[in-house]
Amino acid sequence: MINYTWNCKTVDAYPSVGELIDVVYKVHWRVTGISEELDSQGNHYQATNIGTQTLNTEDITDFIPVGELTNEQVIEWVKSTMGEEEISRIEENIKNQIDNLITPKSITLTLEN
Repeated sequence: MINYTWNCKTVDAYPSVGELIDVVYKVHWRVTGISEELDSQGNHYQATNIGTQTLNTEDITDFIPVGELTNEQVIEWVKSTMGEEEISRIEENIKNQIDNLITPKSITLTLEN
């Protein structure tokens, strides 16, 4: 089981769009997956993906000032813009990274001679 945490607290904003101030147009997202399985030191296996998502600012109907935005609201915007297929792709990539940490398909060794 992997628990995924989305962080969408870093945003880019236009200083103004019409009469609106600090209009968020791009979100810097970070998704971290943490496995319930523990490594030999007792730590949870984890992996992270990062990226950006541009938001549509052409027809803003329910403007929320930056000072009132929450991480949860911005996550909702990002996920809605991305769509289920992209969300699944990101989380599957994290799962594959964790699986590779648990059971590596390749390792790097240094020769002693």
